[in-house]
Amino acid sequence: MVPCHAVQLVTPKKVVLNGLWLGPKKPKRAVVWVHGLGSSVFSKIGIAEKLVDSKTAVLMFNNRGHDKVVHVPHASNNFKKAIRGGAAHERFVDSIDDIQGALNFTRKQGVKSIYLAGHSTGCQKSVYWASKKGRGVKGIILLAPISDYDAIRLQYDSKRVARVLAVSHAYIKKGKGATLLPSNVWDWPWVADARRFVSLYSGKSAEEIFTYWDSTRRPRTLSSVRTPMLIFLAGKEEFSEIPAKEIAAWCNAHVHRGQTIIVPGVGHSFRGGEGRIARAIREWMK
Repeated sequence: MVPCHAVQLVTPKKVVLNGLWLGPKKPKRAVVWVHGLGSSVFSKIGIAEKLVDSKTAVLMFNNRGHDKVVHVPHASNNFKKAIRGGAAHERFVDSIDDIQGALNFTRKQGVKSIYLAGHSTGCQKSVYWASKKGRGVKGIILLAPISDYDAIRLQYDSKRVARVLAVSHAYIKKGKGATLLPSNVWDWPWVADARRFVSLYSGKSAEEIFTYWDSTRRPRTLSSVRTPMLIFLAGKEEFSEIPAKEIAAWCNAHVHRGQTIIVPGVGHSFRGGEGRIARAIREWMK
C-alpha cells in the first residue's frame, strides 16, 4: 500500500471536486490524473500506485463527469448553484475548469514539476485543456486516446445513432438540451442528455479531437498543443476497428512532440499492463 490522503479541491469557477492524493505530501513531481467517461477517482489506480515513490505523488480526482448522473456541489454550499453532472450531463468545455482546479491544488502543495495524464475520454479533456491554456505542465500522458464517435459506430448501428442524433437536436432546438433522452430512444449503459449525446457522438463537436478515423480531417486542436506527449495504445483495443499501428502512425504525424507506445495483449482498460506502463512513464518523466 502507498500513503493516501482524501482531498477536496475547488475549481476557479467554485465547483467542489473530491480526490485522493497518493504518495508524499511534499513531492518533487506530481501526476494529475483525468479519468474517462463515467469513470471515477479510482480509475487506473493500479497504475497510479506504481508511479508513487519518495519523490512522486499522483492526484486522482473526480471530474464533474464521474459516474452516470451526479450532484456536483458549489463551494458556497448553495444548493441552487450545484451542477448536474456525471457522464449524462457534463459539458465537455467545463473540463478546462476541472483540470485547472486540480493543477492549482497541486501547485499549492509546492509541486513544481507537474504532469497531466488522461485515460480514454480523459485524453480529450487533457488535450483540450492544453490547447486552451497551453502552459503549466511539463508533459501530457495519454492512455487510449480513442474517439467516442469511432467507438459508437463500432458498437451500434449507424442508422440508430443517426436517429438518436436527430431526436437530440430536436430537444436542443426546443431549449431542452439538458433533458435525459427517453429510454425508448437511448438507454443504459450510456444514458445521456440530448446535448451530451451530440457532443459525444456527432463527430463534429469540440471533443472530437482524435479524428484518426477520417484521414481527410486535420486535428487542429491536437496539432496546436506544443507540450510533450507520451501516448499509450492498447494492442487489443476493443473500441476501434482501426489497428493500433495505424492509430499510432496517425498520432505520430499530428503530435508536435510525442512518443507513442503500443502495449500488446491488453484492452482499453490496460488491465495486465499496469507495470509496463508505469515503468515507461517514470522513465519518460526523467
